[in-house]
Amino acid sequence: MSFPFFRIGRSTTGLGLFAVKRIKRGAYIATYRGPRLPNEEADRREARGARYMFELNSKWTIDGSARSNVARYINHSCWPNATPVIRDSKIVIRALRTISPGEEITYDYGEEYLGYFMQTGGCQCAGCRVRKAARRDKRKSARKRG
Repeated sequence: MSFPFFRIGRSTTGLGLFAVKRIKRGAYIATYRGPRLPNEEADRREARGARYMFELNSKWTIDGSARSNVARYINHSCWPNATPVIRDSKIVIRALRTISPGEEITYDYGEEYLGYFMQTGGCQCAGCRVRKAARRDKRKSARKRG
């Protein structure tokens, strides 16, 4: 598949979506695609391990598990550069700020996601990993001086 602004590639958390060209603030990036399911069915699928469910509203969820849904490759970040916008029963991803070539495209999955999938190890996004490493290094250097 050929995409105008991004490529799928290796990320620190698995596969991710990366900009290949500069993406302007507010620009459309992708649409989160898949069958629309009643929330009860989406909950059953999540209980069996489904991971690409995106709640559209109080009644419907989009199952984005198909590999043709390129928006599924957008990873979580606590410091995102994109955001999902729900419009006309669709979820479109737009840039929050200018995204540079080579930069991973990310959005905040929200508190419910973090609570459901990250209960044990905390957030694993690139920004949180950097902060955790910096805190660890700071503690190590403090012990060496002490």
